Amino acid sequence: MCRWLSALVFVIAGAHAAQFPGVGRIATSDEVRAWDIDVRPDFKGLPPGSGSVAQGQKVWDDKCASCHGTFGESNEVFTPIVGGTTADDIRTGRVKALLDREMQRTTLMKVATVSTLWDYIRRAMPWTAPKSLTVDEVYAVVAYILNLGDIVPADFVLSQANIAEVQAKLPNRNGMTREHGLWDVKAKPDVANAACMRDCVERVKIVSELPAHARDSHGNLAEQQRWGARTVAAVNGPDLARRNACMGCHGVDNRVVGPAFRDVARRYKGEEGADARLLEKLRLGGSGAWGAVPMPPNPRLPEEDARALLAWILGGAN
Repeated sequence: MCRWLSALVFVIAGAHAAQFPGVGRIATSDEVRAWDIDVRPDFKGLPPGSGSVAQGQKVWDDKCASCHGTFGESNEVFTPIVGGTTADDIRTGRVKALLDREMQRTTLMKVATVSTLWDYIRRAMPWTAPKSLTVDEVYAVVAYILNLGDIVPADFVLSQANIAEVQAKLPNRNGMTREHGLWDVKAKPDVANAACMRDCVERVKIVSELPAHARDSHGNLAEQQRWGARTVAAVNGPDLARRNACMGCHGVDNRVVGPAFRDVARRYKGEEGADARLLEKLRLGGSGAWGAVPMPPNPRLPEEDARALLAWILGGAN
């Protein structure tokens, strides 16, 4: 968030406390500071630190490659991070391949500011443990990605002191414009059209385009995915697998990155102690049983969800 918003938090909180005494409290300076971690395109908010390409490769292989591929090429689940940029793009600051409608867009093709890449990795990665990377590890991972895109050399060390120099080499740095109505309400809008307020229809018949079976979410609230308390009926295997992002790497009948759930059921059917071992693997992660791609740990998976999910898988994922 913007820096002035930090002060605004205290003003609003103070007014709220006066209007609703006994409800909530003013956030402490440390709490606001922990929340206010954005990094702007001019690099204000960027914490001091550094990380080399070599260090970034180690972090990448350990925490990133299982989802994004060894070289940022993806693994059929996530969009590639690297690719589609050329030395000429680095020179001009505009990615020519973006004009090709058939080409897969990568992160380095689209992103216009290094700060966006740095800030997103710091906040959201790795997927299974966001905000777990240190500041130096974030610098290192960004340096490794930039090296994969031939933007910085293999011996490069990224830091707050030279990140602006890297910005000047980003392939699509000139791909962002402020000349549109979304940036300034007084600017020329992106579209132009005359408002029509005459000969209006008095009554409009609304017809749903959804198929009949989907118009009422099956009519059973227990089968709908909702936030808040869950009923016993709502706790089921497919729902748990989707809610805990298992379907990103596993299919019910087909292999994605990891094995199909029904293949797991067949392998461990009747094996003594399989449920305890798999429960531990579900929490801690692991590799080797189904190939080289490791399964990430799931430390935040609730105990009851883990047991229900495992029971569904070993029961045949039906």
